[in-house]
Amino acid sequence: MIRIAAIVLLLSARAGAAELSPVTPVVKGLVNPESVCVGGDGKTVVYYVTTIGEFDKPGDGSVARVQPGKIETFATGLDDPKGIVAVKDGFLVTDVRRVVRVDPEGKVSVFAAAEAFPIPPLFLNDIDVDDTGNVYVTDTGDRKGAGGGLFRIAPDGKVTTVLHQSQGAPLVGPNGVMVDDKEHVLLADFLAGKVYRVKLADGSLETIAEGFLGADGLARDYDGNLYLSQWLTGDVSVLPVGTKTWQKLSTGAFQSAADICINYGTGHVVVPDMKGGTLSTVALKNNNPTDVDTAPLGTVAIRQAWPEIEIPRPIVLTHAGDHSGRVFVASQYGRVYILPADEAVSEAKLFFDLKPRVVYKDTENEEGFLGMAFHPKFSENGQFFAYYTSTAGEHLSVISRFRVDPKNPDFAEMSSEEEILRIPQPYWNHNGGTLAFGPDGYLYVGLGDGGKRDDPQRNGQNPAALLGSILRIDVDHQDSGKAYAIPKDNPFAGRSDAAPENYSKGWRNIWRMSFDRATGALWAADVGQDIWEEINVVQPGGNYGWNLRESMHRFGRDGSGPRPNLIDPIWEYHHDIGKSITGGYVYRGSKVPDLQGKYLYADYVTGRVWALAYDRETKRVISNREIAGNISPVMSFGEDQAGEVYFLTVQGRIFRFAEK
Repeated sequence: MIRIAAIVLLLSARAGAAELSPVTPVVKGLVNPESVCVGGDGKTVVYYVTTIGEFDKPGDGSVARVQPGKIETFATGLDDPKGIVAVKDGFLVTDVRRVVRVDPEGKVSVFAAAEAFPIPPLFLNDIDVDDTGNVYVTDTGDRKGAGGGLFRIAPDGKVTTVLHQSQGAPLVGPNGVMVDDKEHVLLADFLAGKVYRVKLADGSLETIAEGFLGADGLARDYDGNLYLSQWLTGDVSVLPVGTKTWQKLSTGAFQSAADICINYGTGHVVVPDMKGGTLSTVALKNNNPTDVDTAPLGTVAIRQAWPEIEIPRPIVLTHAGDHSGRVFVASQYGRVYILPADEAVSEAKLFFDLKPRVVYKDTENEEGFLGMAFHPKFSENGQFFAYYTSTAGEHLSVISRFRVDPKNPDFAEMSSEEEILRIPQPYWNHNGGTLAFGPDGYLYVGLGDGGKRDDPQRNGQNPAALLGSILRIDVDHQDSGKAYAIPKDNPFAGRSDAAPENYSKGWRNIWRMSFDRATGALWAADVGQDIWEEINVVQPGGNYGWNLRESMHRFGRDGSGPRPNLIDPIWEYHHDIGKSITGGYVYRGSKVPDLQGKYLYADYVTGRVWALAYDRETKRVISNREIAGNISPVMSFGEDQAGEVYFLTVQGRIFRFAEK
């Protein structure tokens, strides 16, 4: 940051229009906060913030340790501290004409005194460090356009000049600095409104951005997107990797956005607002197209269906395809109920009770009765299939065939159970559980990676594992040694290194999947871990990236960037929007024309519901519009035979869509 008495903004930031990211306050009440870094491993929400205090007043500057809603004094006795960077034994801070070290207990010592610099520094500003321990520091100079430069401090403490205005460098007010790679750093020039790529070998400059007067902080995420804050406008902008067009990430939220950093563990740009005295976070840029209509869908309403009925933990709503008008609603506890077309009924009829064979615990609530599908020829053979956690073993998922009583279509015979497939699970979470018959008559099974965090068994990328997959099996025939057959055109069939049941790989926890009855496309929503939730249109044999990628992004430092053999989703949203996606259906009913052809889905945690329109020809999302009115966590979606779509909530209620 540079303080200047008056300035006329003659240049405007060349940043295109895009959907702005959510801004979340962390704390307020800081005294001129300037720079921030993340402590710990980046997943713990602890920030260290330099606070200038009163400008040009020696000794009143400090470093604050900040957690949401909480400010602690960490280090004191500084003058006007600016940049801060975490190093292995604490932090380095620029403090007017010196660089100081702050140890993990907050003790301050001099790291590089003013006399160590080959050209006397005037106003040391930002700071960064590379993997070998070289430290890079900007000097803004006299803040009037003279005396600016960039210095390097070697691990042995020797300070050298990389470039300086007095040596002919075309700098006006160097501010932000960021190590880019082994041979380059990026430098933001506050007064010139430019961002340069500096070649360290000779100090040569390449302009990569201009028109950003007040350019302050720089940061880059794991995907390679570059972020820039502007102190004079308060904007935060992003240059998506592989493009030349900047986009606004946030505008109007800050009075003076200063030196930013990235919390990779939570997926945020962290922004000190000097004039506002606040620290806030801004969600990292998503990789959705920027021309998508996200206006609320005001012509559609949410209405409760069967208002007199509550079913505990309803997890499946489906139909038998028998033209009876009935729907079947399964509880996660193991009971399945019948609801008639008449929504005025006050009692649901019990279809069958599998509860004695089902394991469900509130403390392990991703187990239980999770999936159910009626055979396409149910009217002829009376068969349906269930996926549940069985009492026959610890963390054991079972897929079984059942039959309805031929004399009573409202009653299933418990004794008819035929076990089709057992799937041992290493943990209690990430069981997936959707069962769905495709247009080809085969049974598809959506599975998770087996649970815990990070896919510790690497099931997602192991073609030999059933976990981390969508399965496709033929339940009308049997191969030798199996209670089902492998379709001959399964994409993994015939491979010695793969499970032939697998239809696709790279899934974390599919919650839920469904076929578009008009196009036959298979839609799958995959629940994210740290930052991103995603929607996919599934291709046979496709690898959807987990645990190399989370949605459209590299998963952690050791993950993967985009690769031809890893399929990115068609849509994603950040955990500032919602934290657990609940997949739904493409609407093919007749009661709500504005939903025709749109994919309906929700977020379990926030209860938000959306309608997404996807152009199959261009393979692009064209709109993602929220439908207001829900107030409950959404557990699952369902569809009746007419194509009307419903969703189920934790409170046991069932909702449908209607015209306003």
